[in-house]
Amino acid sequence: MMTPQQMVAEAKAQIREVDVIGALVMLGQNACVIDVREEYEFLAGSLPGAVNIPRGVLEFKTPDHPSLLDKSAALLIYCRTGGRSALAVQSLQRLGYTAAVSMAGGFEAWIKHHEPIVEDKTDFGG
Repeated sequence: MMTPQQMVAEAKAQIREVDVIGALVMLGQNACVIDVREEYEFLAGSLPGAVNIPRGVLEFKTPDHPSLLDKSAALLIYCRTGGRSALAVQSLQRLGYTAAVSMAGGFEAWIKHHEPIVEDKTDFGG
């Protein structure tokens, strides 16, 4: 039996990761950015241009989500710290995606690097 940490370590051994600098390069090359955190996390702040597809439904969304139609497209996947994104990239690879990478350190690393974020400023009153 494996622990969640062992599962993440196993996934990281089988995928490609980039640091924040590598993520910035990918953004400059118009990679599709997928945030696999839950919606409430995404709404609190995300990378510019990111699409939210929570980890729990990622595999079920791949056949019909416009951001995932091209299995050879560059995909930058991130979460809060890099665990969920590593597992997500491993799953995407098993589904035939050839250019998906995980951002090491996730959103927390992005923030520590002082990169820009998008925050939902919607106020529905109340």
